[in-house]
Amino acid sequence: MKSKLPWIFLVLALVAGGGAWQWHRLQNSAPPNAVVATPAAPVAASSATANSLPVVALAASDVVAVQTIALVQMLPISGPVKAVHSAFVKARVAGELQDLLVREGDFVKAGQVIARVDSTEYQARLRQAQQQAQSTKAQVDMAQRTYDDNRSLVEKGFISKAALDNSASNLAALTASYQAAQSGVDVLQKSLEDAVIRAPLSGQVSQRLVQNGERVAIDAKVVEIVDLAQLEMEASLSAEDAARVRLGQVAQVGIDGSTDSVAAKVVRVNPNATAGSRAVVVYLALAPHAQLRQGLFLQGRLSTGSRTGPALPLSAVRTDKPVTYVQLVVAGKVEHQPVVTGFIGDYQGQTMVEVIGLPAGTRALLGSVGPLLAGTPVTLTAAGQ
Repeated sequence: MKSKLPWIFLVLALVAGGGAWQWHRLQNSAPPNAVVATPAAPVAASSATANSLPVVALAASDVVAVQTIALVQMLPISGPVKAVHSAFVKARVAGELQDLLVREGDFVKAGQVIARVDSTEYQARLRQAQQQAQSTKAQVDMAQRTYDDNRSLVEKGFISKAALDNSASNLAALTASYQAAQSGVDVLQKSLEDAVIRAPLSGQVSQRLVQNGERVAIDAKVVEIVDLAQLEMEASLSAEDAARVRLGQVAQVGIDGSTDSVAAKVVRVNPNATAGSRAVVVYLALAPHAQLRQGLFLQGRLSTGSRTGPALPLSAVRTDKPVTYVQLVVAGKVEHQPVVTGFIGDYQGQTMVEVIGLPAGTRALLGSVGPLLAGTPVTLTAAGQ
């Protein structure tokens, strides 16, 4: 095995020598003008690249100036309309309903009779109770005379003191029975009065829940009356938004199906959060309006604060970089200026944001222009200059 090793080394040496000779032949046979490829060297960026950016033409509507204005913070609100005063009129006694003449939309006054319950049975019970009370009263009168007579006889010594005590006890028992009978008369008198159903407040009938001839039970709902003179909006807000609400704050809300708006003012805030949603209900008093109805759904904005400062439209502030910035127009070129934003509010129906540190009059590009590279040359129309 060892005798073969020199031969193997000899073969490898011949192969290596042949490869070197072949490479040398190819190199000598290359054309004199041939260029051997080498890796390209990096080219340094020229300062002329920045000057090669195309000029962007801007309209007057693309540029806005920083203004020192009073921003009003607005909170969107929505909710149903509820009457401050409303009531379900219920039957206080059971019986057949009679004389129910009012219907939905009818006006009623407080104390007005709107229906009756058949009182025949209650009248009969009242007479029976009155007669029982009269009978008991007669017994009381007789017991009173007996007691007076016995007291005179005791003073004269004709009867014992025990006889007087018995007559006094009988008088007391009959007097108590008479008082109980009289209370029964009062109860039946009250039931007879309750058979007449009256309106508890002035307003309009919003629901008629039974018809004449129906037998109603105690506490059965007959009609619902609402007073549209005082209406409120119930707006459900998140806990975070509700923390910004204060009594007396004003709002403008719109009516469904109408172009009119109604003034509203915060009058109460519910101390409890709604179970499940954790929403807080805020109550806003509504100004009188002919189109307002209980149950309508209103939407609007509540003013929760204001501040005066330099501001731009919210769309002019860009957030596509790690630092918030605005695109300014300085000496005919775009300049990216980092800004610190503050109060966000409403100004003449437009959402504006406070830009701290930018002086009034500074020209910035609106968000509709889109992002432009810093240094991009721009031309403005005469109206935008």
